[in-house]
Amino acid sequence: MTPDQLFKRWVHRALVLFAVLFIYFLGADLWMPVSTHSRVMHPVVRVAPEVGGQITAVHVINNQPVQQGDVLFTLDKQAYQLAVTKAELAVKAAVKTNQQLDASIITAKASVAAATANVNELSKEQKRLSRLLANRNIGQQQYDQIHASYLAALAVLEEAKSKENQATVERGLKSDQNLLLKQAENNLADAKLALYYTDVRAKVDGIITNLQLVPGNYASAGAPVAAVVSNEADIIADFREKSLSKAAVGNEASVIFDSLPGQVYDAHVVSVDAGVKAGQLTADGNLADPAESDRWIRDAQYMRIHLTLDEHPELLASLPTGARSTVQLYPVSGLAAWLGHIQAHLISWLHYVY
Repeated sequence: MTPDQLFKRWVHRALVLFAVLFIYFLGADLWMPVSTHSRVMHPVVRVAPEVGGQITAVHVINNQPVQQGDVLFTLDKQAYQLAVTKAELAVKAAVKTNQQLDASIITAKASVAAATANVNELSKEQKRLSRLLANRNIGQQQYDQIHASYLAALAVLEEAKSKENQATVERGLKSDQNLLLKQAENNLADAKLALYYTDVRAKVDGIITNLQLVPGNYASAGAPVAAVVSNEADIIADFREKSLSKAAVGNEASVIFDSLPGQVYDAHVVSVDAGVKAGQLTADGNLADPAESDRWIRDAQYMRIHLTLDEHPELLASLPTGARSTVQLYPVSGLAAWLGHIQAHLISWLHYVY
């Protein structure tokens, strides 16, 4: 075989290999897609105090595992304890005020009763003198005096009823729903809650990180000062749109973690994101801004899916958030799934190298 014939044979073989690989990658992209754009994501909960104050004690160290409810650090309690004491005194004052109003109501009722008795007595006297006046047994002046006394007694009665009504309104309900007492108790509850918030607690189970606090620092209400990486974890993977055309929730998958070369973990798709930021419109009052490009071939759009491992849930909790991985999907069964498993194991072995 001449050198030209040998060269031609190698060219033919290379063309055949290229064609086979081209067809393989076209089919693989549809029926056994793989993505290296995958990460382990843990929810990160920012630690921010509900109230402000100077930090008096830090009870944890950086990167320490914590449980929900564990006290992370404590703020100066003095001002908040004084607020609780003040609110407790306000509750006692409200109780005393209500007792005074109760006494005022009793006094007002007694005044109404006395005024009512006086009006009744003068009413009878006025009727008696009216008959005597009709028979001319008394003078007009005497009758007018009794009538004036009767009218004055009516005014006194109305004033007594008004004072009774005012005292009753000020007293309000005699149950726990009394307005004055309820306001004082609510203020006390707020003060106790603020005092409780001086112990800043972990909201979730996880690992506290980026902790740079020391006693003496001032922490403002609502300002994050640390973060807790939750033990819960999620695997996210970004695929080209075409690669997900055959995929659906529930499809089997394999996950290969960069930190665990040679190991392939079974997983399945739990959800597919409804969209990406590029498809989000904001009503800002501006006109449309179409994308301008003179490129014939544009970049593919990537969509995100979420996966979970079928076994070893503790593995995800142990991996740091942001840990990279590779995801192999199996949207169809048969030969494509078999080749996909081979592809996944090949990638896992390659992780020993890169």
